[in-house]
Amino acid sequence: MKQYFENLNPIVKEYYKILSPKGIPDFIYDYIQNPEMQRIGKISISCGTDYTKLFNHKFMYSNLEHSIGVALIIWNFTEDKKQTLAGLFHDIATPTFKHCIDFMNGDHEKQESTEKLTTEIIKNSKEIMTLLERDGIKLEEVDDYHIYPIADNDTPRLSADRLEYTFMNGIFFDSEGVLDLKEIKRIYEDIEKLQNEEGIEEIGFKDKSIAEEFINICAKIWPYWVSNKDKVTMQFIADVVKRMYENNEITIKDLYTMSEQEIIEKIENSKDSKIVKSFNKFRNTTHIGESENPVEDKYCVNIKAKKRYNIPLVQTEDGTKRINEISKQADNVIKEYLNSKTKKYVYFDFNF
Repeated sequence: MKQYFENLNPIVKEYYKILSPKGIPDFIYDYIQNPEMQRIGKISISCGTDYTKLFNHKFMYSNLEHSIGVALIIWNFTEDKKQTLAGLFHDIATPTFKHCIDFMNGDHEKQESTEKLTTEIIKNSKEIMTLLERDGIKLEEVDDYHIYPIADNDTPRLSADRLEYTFMNGIFFDSEGVLDLKEIKRIYEDIEKLQNEEGIEEIGFKDKSIAEEFINICAKIWPYWVSNKDKVTMQFIADVVKRMYENNEITIKDLYTMSEQEIIEKIENSKDSKIVKSFNKFRNTTHIGESENPVEDKYCVNIKAKKRYNIPLVQTEDGTKRINEISKQADNVIKEYLNSKTKKYVYFDFNF
């Protein structure tokens, strides 16, 4: 399975070297070669935004690549196999189009509805269970990364998961990019394992100025995730998938067993001409409309989506502090984002 890493995008390969300077631990190779993990290598982390001209990402970054990145961050700070595997498995239940399916389920703000199958998928994988038995690890020690605060914790604390997708989104999202590998390396080398206000382990910064720089970079990334073009894209895909399901053209199981390309082929070959025509227009659309009021005869939605952000810890002479407690500049940047609003309605110039 080392061949998998050899075939990765060169940027991703260099990125992994930054996340785990000591290299990729050997046990990861065994765990990523099973079908359940390979499946999420065919699902983008970008929640459907790869499939419309509204966005122009530098490259497709898969959920498997993201999961490996999370695992490498955890390994770098803990060298704990159980925590690392929990991070590696955290997206194993990701469906096709990722959080679009949360939108389909009405879970726009938490975006956690699709996590429920994680235990079942791991438990039903003979390959993974055999490896866990070999390594003396129990299922309940790796099927919920929420139990490990370095891996995951409550917003706005910094965790391996949030750090990884912030870094990589900063590189590839929507062509412009706000980060490069050199900047990531400099920021990452300033991060260490700290204790937060509750005495719980959490990754944070050694230096206030680096933490401020990180927040300034984040402030360029965060708005993408709640932008109207991002929200309307995710909701449209959710509605298409729902219509396909109602037409008995796909099943819920398909979303957890098929690649995005396979589902797209089903959509493009639907017997429902409305789906086919609308999806084709979506694939080729280059702009959205925004309004404070509903727009008739258009695909028009009003969505309040999850605001993703971080307020990381910083080590100071007086102990660990949140960056917004010791930096007025960072506090203002965070507040500006949290208070930001988009137009109430967003629409495509076609109906569905």
